[in-house]
Amino acid sequence: QVPLVDFAGGSAQSAGSPRLSCPHSGHTVNTACMAWFRHAPGKGREGLASIHISGGTRYADSVKGRFTISQDNTKNAMYLQMNSLKPEDTAMYYCAAGRFCRLLINDYNFWGRGTQVTVSS
Repeated sequence: QVPLVDFAGGSAQSAGSPRLSCPHSGHTVNTACMAWFRHAPGKGREGLASIHISGGTRYADSVKGRFTISQDNTKNAMYLQMNSLKPEDTAMYYCAAGRFCRLLINDYNFWGRGTQVTVSS
């Protein structure tokens, strides 16, 4: 099966409160959920937030109230608005797509290339 999702890697806007973007090729039944993960040096990959094509969202406690996941299905794009950043948010951030919306790595089959976010104290 040819994957119908192509992540361009993502980019960040605004140094103070960056918004990560993740363009893609569109949803399929196997990519009904999209999510953001991050990987900090010395730590495992952490699921941060997920969003279903219907709009339902899920957040990890570490980012709840600070980060907001959203999507624009007319533009085939997903976003992560990051506010109140802390130095411990420094990590490589990845977007991912899969069939289930849990914040578990194995739920996602398609991954972006990653975008580095560095927060200085």
